[in-house]
Amino acid sequence: MLNPLPDLLAFGLLAPFLLRVTLGLVFLDFGWNKLRRKDEKAAFFESLGWRPGARYALVLGIVEVVCGLALLVGVYTQIAALAAAVILAGALYLKQKHREKWPHDRRLFLLLLVISLSLIFSGAGFLAFDLPL
Repeated sequence: MLNPLPDLLAFGLLAPFLLRVTLGLVFLDFGWNKLRRKDEKAAFFESLGWRPGARYALVLGIVEVVCGLALLVGVYTQIAALAAAVILAGALYLKQKHREKWPHDRRLFLLLLVISLSLIFSGAGFLAFDLPL
């Protein structure tokens, strides 16, 4: 079947760029919330049985901010997307196990996981420092 808009295929690298920036902004928000509201997040992690909760909130917040910045800038995109996929897979598992304690919907984590997996395979897209080999 013929493509109805073949001229737009020249902008194929725009899709990974949009996904990368979106996932980067979401991870910056997730991480910043964990760092800003550390006591609340520490209590949340301790309610899951992860002690000390403050350490988990701090480490996970820093990792999410670093992943978000790397994705936003386009540096080590595939590594940051892999770290994001691991975090999101863990979040999906915990959401399934502790439905009442988790603040976000499972569909959000699934969508973000699919975005991170697509970035692992597609690369950074436009306006990134990552170069394909």
